[in-house]
Amino acid sequence: MGLSGWRGLIWLAGVAEVSRHQAIALWHAHDWRMPCWVSPTSPGAAYDEAWLPPAKAGMRLGGEHDLIVFDAASPRADFDADAFGALSGTLRAGGLLVLLTPTLDAAASRYMARLCRRLSQADGVVRWPAGAPPQLPELGGAWPRWGRISDDPDCLTSDQAEAVRRLVGLRRRRPLVLTADRGRGKSAALGIACARLLEAGQERIWVTAPRPEAVAALFERLEVLCRLGRREGNRFVDARGGRVAFIAPDELSARIERGEAGGPGSWLLVDEAAALPAAMLGQWLAAFPRIAFATTVHGYEGSGRGFALRFRERLERQTPDWREYHLAVPVRWAEGDPLERLVSDLLLLDAEPPPPMAAATLETVRWQRPALAVDEVALGEIFGLLVQAHYRTTPADLQRLLDEAGLHITTLTDGAHVQAVAVCADEGGFEPELSERVARGERRLPGHLLAQSLAAHAGSREALTARLRRVQRIAVNPQHRRRGLGRRLLEHEREAAREAGIDLLGASFGAEPGLLSFWQSLGFRAVRLGLSRETSTGEYAVMVVAPLSPWGEALAETLTERFQRLLPALLAFELAELDPQVALALLAEGTPGPLSDGERSDIFDVAHGHREPALVRPALQELVQRAAAAGCRDGELAWLAAWAFQGRDTAWLAARSGAKGRRQVMDRLRSVVARFHDSDPTMS
Repeated sequence: MGLSGWRGLIWLAGVAEVSRHQAIALWHAHDWRMPCWVSPTSPGAAYDEAWLPPAKAGMRLGGEHDLIVFDAASPRADFDADAFGALSGTLRAGGLLVLLTPTLDAAASRYMARLCRRLSQADGVVRWPAGAPPQLPELGGAWPRWGRISDDPDCLTSDQAEAVRRLVGLRRRRPLVLTADRGRGKSAALGIACARLLEAGQERIWVTAPRPEAVAALFERLEVLCRLGRREGNRFVDARGGRVAFIAPDELSARIERGEAGGPGSWLLVDEAAALPAAMLGQWLAAFPRIAFATTVHGYEGSGRGFALRFRERLERQTPDWREYHLAVPVRWAEGDPLERLVSDLLLLDAEPPPPMAAATLETVRWQRPALAVDEVALGEIFGLLVQAHYRTTPADLQRLLDEAGLHITTLTDGAHVQAVAVCADEGGFEPELSERVARGERRLPGHLLAQSLAAHAGSREALTARLRRVQRIAVNPQHRRRGLGRRLLEHEREAAREAGIDLLGASFGAEPGLLSFWQSLGFRAVRLGLSRETSTGEYAVMVVAPLSPWGEALAETLTERFQRLLPALLAFELAELDPQVALALLAEGTPGPLSDGERSDIFDVAHGHREPALVRPALQELVQRAAAAGCRDGELAWLAAWAFQGRDTAWLAARSGAKGRRQVMDRLRSVVARFHDSDPTMS
């Protein structure tokens, strides 16, 4: 197999101790140069150097192995799908992946039972039952040619060489989108391009990704190709001072907001773009004249298909001359590699949304998970919808889908294919004593995200004693979006939760104007907002609830009142950089009181006189809230909210309004105040 460039999988199923001894025998049967043993505990002192706990699998991204033993059978072991997916991609041509599992009849979970079934049916697997001889597969078809297929001395394939050429030749306002399956040398191509740009005199190149480990291969190539430079963590400086530096997504967005990143002549390379939200990518697209987005199409980091669906429209609108290139040829193994096909099947990395059908024929199906676990067609379609709809869907989400306690899966199906899916989880329902300890930060409970957060951060013990149901995911076939399927699913979930005696139906998601508007239109109210941007998404997480019982109504009223009282102070300090459109949508949920004669006079003096706006800020805040509560969401009101509540400075206000200098900003502010003053019938 080594000469062919293929890799293989040996499946050891049975008694854990027997399988372990067989794996050890295989370990010592060959002089492996880079072996790795993956298990929660070390298999012994002799293996400590090669031992890797599954939780640290990310540390090996960018590295290579020729043998990986993955123990999912020992007493303390479990199958970590994310670790398995990540490490399988580090296995080089000719390598072996040895997987230890229980037998099918001893599988302790639905997920493990499915894994064993798929392994027993798959082609190209060496099956080695505990205590029995191995059963070798037949590998049909012609053996591939394996070796370098590029004239570029730094690149392994012609695909990689072409990607490097396009990266180095990036032109202003003509972004490049690189897509590839795993193992195609995408990240290495970024590193090769950086080396050539530095050699050509480029002074600074920013690099970002969801996690620093995702760009390890980029910096490794820089070190090899720029031998006179030096690497300092995720920063590289060449001999003449040119720099390539990694920056976390949230920090990059913050610097752009402050005017400290982007602008003429600036470069940005984004790796694993599928794992980042389209709004954040759009901000970078506007800030950097030369920018490239690289993403894995089928991978453990996120879905390139989801990225394309969400981001293509923005690219067309902002930079219609954008270009795309797809890397198809593997660099770490040969085409047709049986392990790549097998891993994709086991983890559903290649799960695709089903074909769209007429929405009028859809019926609601409430799935029992034992049935779903053995229905590969439905499971693949459901997971395919979830993958394309959410930028952070990983292989571990498939495990949770099948095994997480208290989970409910509802779909809309046309009888043959799933067209939309909602995944909900039950939370709360705890005794008062435990709820008190959680609220005080003395205990944490697995799961129960919404209930625990409202207890710990909003001070609501009742959120843990009440029965909550959280909508974890909702996904609709892209061809059926904006046709009411998501609304139909949520309305069904609301009724099902009410019949089950649930007090609150809720959700947590990145605070984005469109999403927030969708949930608000269904009667959900905001009860909590995170105080900092999520590191990987750049968005603030918002929690919303809808009451389903009298107790739930009282609890929701208390939570929303607390949040609305706190919101102005948060906007002035911790949330001063929140998207003003999101701030406006949240302010709209408040209930503004009547204006006093003095407040009306203050607003009039700003609108039609020369009163300093800052001296009547409370009255202008009331004006904004009244207009927002009346349903106004336009850009001018959001701009005014950014000044009134968030204290945005003159430079920010000028940049967003086209004004020049403080005087023009104040003139614009008075004009906006006059517009809303004059349109409010209670002002006269």
